[in-house]
Amino acid sequence: MRLTRFKIYLLFPLIATVILLLDAAVLGFGVKDKRAAGIMMIGVLLYIIVLVIAAVLIRQRLKHDLVKVGVGYSVVQREMISLLAVPYAVMDTNARILWTNYEMQDLLSEIKGRPDSMTALFPNITKSKMPTATADVVFHAEIGNKSYKVILSAMEAPKFDESLNIINEVEGDMNSKLISVYLYDETEISVLRQENYNQQMIIGLLYIDNYDEVLEVVDEVKRSLLSALVDRKINKYMNTMSAVIKKLEKDKYLFVFQKKYLEEVKQTGKVLLEEVKKINSGKTESNITISMGLGIAESDYAKSYEYARAAIDLALGRGGDQIVIKNGDDITYIGGKSASIEKSNRVTARVKAHALRELIEAHDEVIIMGHSISDADALGSAIGVYSIARALGKNAHIVLNEINAAIRPIASRFLDNPDYPSDMFVGSLTAQEKAGKDGLLIVCDVNRPTRTECPELFNLIPTVIVLDHHRVTEDSIKHAVLSYVEPYASSASEMVAEVLQYIGSELKLRPLEAEALYAGIMIDTNNFLTKTGVRTFEAAAYLRKNGVDVTSIRKAFRADMNEYVTKARAITSTEIFLDGFAFAKCLTDGIESPTVLGAQVANELLEIVGIRASFVFTEYQNKIYVSARSIDEINVQVIMEKLGGGGHMNVAGAQIEDVSIDQAMDMVRTVLYNMKTGGEL
Repeated sequence: MRLTRFKIYLLFPLIATVILLLDAAVLGFGVKDKRAAGIMMIGVLLYIIVLVIAAVLIRQRLKHDLVKVGVGYSVVQREMISLLAVPYAVMDTNARILWTNYEMQDLLSEIKGRPDSMTALFPNITKSKMPTATADVVFHAEIGNKSYKVILSAMEAPKFDESLNIINEVEGDMNSKLISVYLYDETEISVLRQENYNQQMIIGLLYIDNYDEVLEVVDEVKRSLLSALVDRKINKYMNTMSAVIKKLEKDKYLFVFQKKYLEEVKQTGKVLLEEVKKINSGKTESNITISMGLGIAESDYAKSYEYARAAIDLALGRGGDQIVIKNGDDITYIGGKSASIEKSNRVTARVKAHALRELIEAHDEVIIMGHSISDADALGSAIGVYSIARALGKNAHIVLNEINAAIRPIASRFLDNPDYPSDMFVGSLTAQEKAGKDGLLIVCDVNRPTRTECPELFNLIPTVIVLDHHRVTEDSIKHAVLSYVEPYASSASEMVAEVLQYIGSELKLRPLEAEALYAGIMIDTNNFLTKTGVRTFEAAAYLRKNGVDVTSIRKAFRADMNEYVTKARAITSTEIFLDGFAFAKCLTDGIESPTVLGAQVANELLEIVGIRASFVFTEYQNKIYVSARSIDEINVQVIMEKLGGGGHMNVAGAQIEDVSIDQAMDMVRTVLYNMKTGGEL
């Protein structure tokens, strides 16, 4: 048996005796004076006799004192645990309470029926969540109005002090594990933590989306009054959350408020958007709208301001009239149900045109690309940019992996055309070979890298320009040197047509190029019926002046009989959901461009009385493509965003992977139902 430390202490005299005997023996053999050695030996023997007598006499007394000390220590230990200010209990692996100290007893007495199981206090204590010998279980819980940190620790039953009074008998073998339960009151810490959270500052930027456009159509006498009314609405709202607000420019504000008001902004932010829109400018078609961007970065105020700038850019890129909250990578959208307001001022187009020209002139190689599964707008806008690069004497290429039925009428006019080089259109691999650090990449009709013809080019070409009319999303192209994204525009071709007018006298637009742009506008506006404004027709007029033959374009984009029959079957299969939402399956076996046909079906369904929005589902390349359309009541872009897609208020879409058409339809139905019950529709 292994000696305890106390037994080792008791053996010290015996060890000393042995040493003395050895010394006496050595002395007796090593010296001539035998009498001195004998005297020393007699002394050692007397020491041994006294030691033995002392051990016999005090043995019982020593045992008694040791037992007394042990019992006293056990009583003190039990009393200390019982009086411990921290609630403490012991339970078995079935969560049955075996023993509690006074603090835990008081806590349990507050619960009706005084439970005998810990699951009454903590329902999340289950057998699967019991601690092990090497790992404790820690969680947080609320009991009454207090917060506790709970620690469950495993211990062996034999180590449990038997002097404690067990409330319940341990079920099963006593050698099974017991669980100690510690509760640490962290109510004050939680309160301080919440106060610290509430007092963190959030930086926000507020812009009036269409300040100049509205004021220029208002009588000069009313301009000051209109501006004052907007200021009053904004300042009144900011006062409700004790915000500090500073007007930076005539249409830009900076404000700061405490984080405890963030939820209030999420709930009431829409009210401010609507209140501002109700301000009567005297022109019903020119309502004022505002956008807000909030940045949250804990205590890093510089980062918060950076996030606020990114948020307001995102809000404006999505068409304005909304609030965007950026908390790190988490982005929340509020509002954004209004149609984008067309800006009559063309200063932006002129400024962007000059910047585009300078960037193209600074690079020798220009690569242009649109989105994957290219359509008439993507190709038309790319050809428009190509004409600019050609006019400025630069080598340019358009990335086009596949010429589908939707773009064949346009692309075929440039293929094998002696007026255009053979490498005008290149595939992804060729584009990557031509790409270089000194090149320029221009992206048309898309602002998401993953949706482009060749996403790999972003890693090869650092200088990127974006020309697009879709609303910006959080995964849009970052760090573009020039980003011209205007959601109010009907199409990317319209935007490029405007830019072309400010490039310079070197540009002579050819009829084929003008017709490509015109076709892009015509297809994206559904023959000038959707998202058209004054500037749309001005762009079309400019293209007509450059030799567009409308009749030839109309003939080129006629559907064949197979497509027409497929479209009719899809319309026949239409189901109505929630009294106004049309759902149709577009089964496109044998159709070359099924996604384009699905979009056409979605447009057709809007011609039916009572349809508020249409959703057409098409299976293509192992994905389900959803084409969503509306006239004015429903913002289909918000609906598609919830499925990972995007677009415009009236024209949007999404791509869903690893599901069937029926499952995709159920997903859209669920989104619509949740939005309707939540008051978003």
